[in-house]
Amino acid sequence: MLHETGFAEPLEGYRPCVGLAVFNADGLVFVGRRTGGEESVSSGYAWQMPQGGIDRGETPLEAAKRELYEETAMRSVTLLAESPLWWHYDLPEELCRSVWKGRYRGQTQKWFAFRFEGDEAEIDIGPHDGHKAEFLQWNWERLERTPELIVPFKRDVYERVASAFADFAAS
Repeated sequence: MLHETGFAEPLEGYRPCVGLAVFNADGLVFVGRRTGGEESVSSGYAWQMPQGGIDRGETPLEAAKRELYEETAMRSVTLLAESPLWWHYDLPEELCRSVWKGRYRGQTQKWFAFRFEGDEAEIDIGPHDGHKAEFLQWNWERLERTPELIVPFKRDVYERVASAFADFAAS
C-alpha cells in the first residue's frame, strides 16, 4: 500500500534493511565515516547513521539491535520510536549491477530511534565478533545536518528520518 512518504510493507525488488538514529543525552545523533564501498561513499559523502540488512526470520527491531551492536558495540540503548513506514532509495544506475550482485534496485528501510544510555567507552567501531569494521571514525552530529552528509541518492530518506525523529534531537 502506497503512502505519501513511504510504504506499509517492505518494497519488492529492494533489499530489506534497518536504519538507526542513536541519540545521546544532548540530542545529538551518532554518525560514522564509512570505510568505503561503492554504495556508501562517493564525492566526499562518507558519513551515515548505522544501517544493515534484515536476516531471514529476524524482526526489524531484532535486526536493528544486532546491526547496532555489530557496527558500534552499543548495547546500552533504549528504544524511542520506530518509523511508521518503510522508506526506500534507488541506487544510481551505474551501481545497480555491482552492488548486492545486482539483485536489488536499492534498499527499503525501517528506521528506529534509540537513546544511548551508556558511557562512550562502550562504543567500539573496530572489527569485533567476526564482523568487519563499517566505520573509520565516529562523531555526534545534529540530526538536521545528516541529509547533507549522506550520499545524494540516500538524501530523501535522511530528510524523512530527520523529520520523523526531530522530537528527540537537539534544538
